Amino acid sequence: MKFPAKLLDKGTTIFTVMSALAAEHGAINLGQGFPDFGADERLLRLLGEAALAGHNQYPPMTGLPALRQAIAAKTNALYGSHYDADTDITVTAGGTQSLYTALQACVGAGDEVIILEPSYDSYEPSIRAAGASAIGVPMTAEYRIDWDRVRASLTPRTRALVINTPHNPSGRIATHEDMLTLQALAEQHDLFVVSDEVYEHMVYDGARHHSVAAYPQLAARSFLCGSFGKTFHVTGWKIGYVAAPQKLTAAFRAFHQFTVFTVFSPAQHALAAYLADPAPWQGLSAFYQAKRDTFRTALAATPLKLLPCDGTYFQTVDYSAVSSLPEADFARWLTTEVGVAAIPLSVFYQQPLDRRHVRFCFAKKDETLATAIGRLQKALG
Repeated sequence: MKFPAKLLDKGTTIFTVMSALAAEHGAINLGQGFPDFGADERLLRLLGEAALAGHNQYPPMTGLPALRQAIAAKTNALYGSHYDADTDITVTAGGTQSLYTALQACVGAGDEVIILEPSYDSYEPSIRAAGASAIGVPMTAEYRIDWDRVRASLTPRTRALVINTPHNPSGRIATHEDMLTLQALAEQHDLFVVSDEVYEHMVYDGARHHSVAAYPQLAARSFLCGSFGKTFHVTGWKIGYVAAPQKLTAAFRAFHQFTVFTVFSPAQHALAAYLADPAPWQGLSAFYQAKRDTFRTALAATPLKLLPCDGTYFQTVDYSAVSSLPEADFARWLTTEVGVAAIPLSVFYQQPLDRRHVRFCFAKKDETLATAIGRLQKALG
């Protein structure tokens, strides 16, 4: 028997590899992006209550109406948008499924999709699965969008562009000017936009998250992908959503119904009730900024060079003062010899650049971060 090529050459995702290596060597896992602290007990009680109340059968394919209404209300209030809960919102099995399905809906064989590198590792395989080609456009040395290179990469076959803000893995955020430029290019070249905004509530130092939803001409051609797992510390629930205009949503749902069809019912009921109180997501930036500041202050006592972190719960560092090892080898050394797992940024490029950068996740308990810092300071001086 012979399998079609498709994604067989991609191997196992780096997050699985590094998490397994961390477990094998007893390392603190600052690689994979998940919290090691619990979710709000009220949310967990709501989940149990929903299950005990009998909400354990298929919910609507598009998502529980009450949850879609809560998503539309929050998004419209935040960004001045006009998403309709019935026609424009779909609940998904996490952010990865929302991204995958959006790409299946808007691109096909022979198309090209621009991705901004370093890019989250699910984008390129999802594009390939649609029969399209991913065109990687490197960001600047400061991890800003290089719009000149984006323009130079546009061809008659370019069908879509994937943007991610706040940006994983760099921790940078797109500016208002970035979004205006994207809007103009998307209109000029008739592009779809897939916008990965799963870290929308994690922006720091008084900065503002600029969503595609806030730009009417951009929103008209965009799939906005969000994640409750990231926002409410329940990554294992795998609950996300897509907001898009009716025509885009109709195409999205055509694929959604034949991939996952629908999503874990008790969690949808729990989230719908939980969203009645905006305080948990309104306080998220302050919560993670405190962790970021503590982590950065401690890392500053090592030879690692801190790169800017404007959002997300990731801190990228330059280790060139410590080692000349390639990024993947350095990440493996950190995990096996120092006991702290990190992710090499080289895996987020089709053609890795000659840099010395790794990414740490600071969505961890204070004591976890303190132990990790102690190991890094002892090993690196």
